[in-house]
Amino acid sequence: MAEGIVDLFSGVGGLSLGFEQAGYQIMAANEHDTEIADAFRTNHPKAKMYTDDLELIDLQSQFKTFRGETQVVIGGPPCQGFSQKGRRKSILDKRNFLFKEYVAAVDYLRPKYFVMENVPNLLTTEHGYFQYELKKAFDAIGYQIEAQILTASDYGVPQRRRRAVILGKLGAKPPLHPQPSEETVTVWDAISDLAYHASGEGSDVEQYRTKARTSYQTLLRTGSGNLHNHKATNHSDLALHRMNLMPLNSKLKSLPQEHRTKSIYAGTWTRLVKEETAPTITTRFDTPSSGQFTHPVMDRAITVREAARLQSFPDTFRFTGTKGSQMKQVGNAVPPRLAYAIAMAISQDKD
Repeated sequence: MAEGIVDLFSGVGGLSLGFEQAGYQIMAANEHDTEIADAFRTNHPKAKMYTDDLELIDLQSQFKTFRGETQVVIGGPPCQGFSQKGRRKSILDKRNFLFKEYVAAVDYLRPKYFVMENVPNLLTTEHGYFQYELKKAFDAIGYQIEAQILTASDYGVPQRRRRAVILGKLGAKPPLHPQPSEETVTVWDAISDLAYHASGEGSDVEQYRTKARTSYQTLLRTGSGNLHNHKATNHSDLALHRMNLMPLNSKLKSLPQEHRTKSIYAGTWTRLVKEETAPTITTRFDTPSSGQFTHPVMDRAITVREAARLQSFPDTFRFTGTKGSQMKQVGNAVPPRLAYAIAMAISQDKD
């Protein structure tokens, strides 16, 4: 029988998918955004989904079935309180109640392991104060923790996404974090087989037009009869003109002065580079002014499916709801291949 997982603050289920791929069973999940929760259900139909805010859930009434049956609790509580510099906020402070509720859920379910992922700042802000607070909170309920910042591209993901990953184990030292892979997957390794749609072209469901060209593409296409979520943004004439001015491997200074826009985002109005891994995929990858999200050769931003490929989601994984929700689903997810590496590190723990 597969070992059971409960996924808290699940999003669309990138962490869940990686654990499923490693042989675990997702028993239950919690995601308060109902549109994203529906997408989770589409892709994890056997899991019980709870959509109430975690702080409003009565753990005993809703999670009693899973107490004693849960091997690993996984999830990433929102991190707003830990991104504010200069303020010492306790992990158990009401202003960080979502972390408090995660700790309470782990305490109630009593899994052998837990995995918490978050922004890298969680481990470094205030000279490690919040990491200390986490350790203190989990020590109090009998768990030892180890924290490390992992980069997704070290685990076969074509993206330089960095996340803090905290592993916990009940009554003992947790397993080591996964060792980096020797495999490097580039942007072009990931998306070069997908149709070269122009701005506004494509559809929610279509046929593949070419065969897979890389082992990564073959892996992600396995079991997928059709291509989903590959519809290009319909850009304005001005945006199209600016993108047309951008050469390959371009930087902002490549645009004429009159087209350089002010932006707080790194990589704005630049193309993804074929031979490199992508920067972090955010929730606004349909907008060239929001980061380095312009297709390597086409004058358009990447599609939901291309972003999903850069996150390592297989093509069988469907993103549903409005386009805005789909972008949140992809951009906020833990890359499944990174999650798989974490799951395997836990499954190989011999203690």
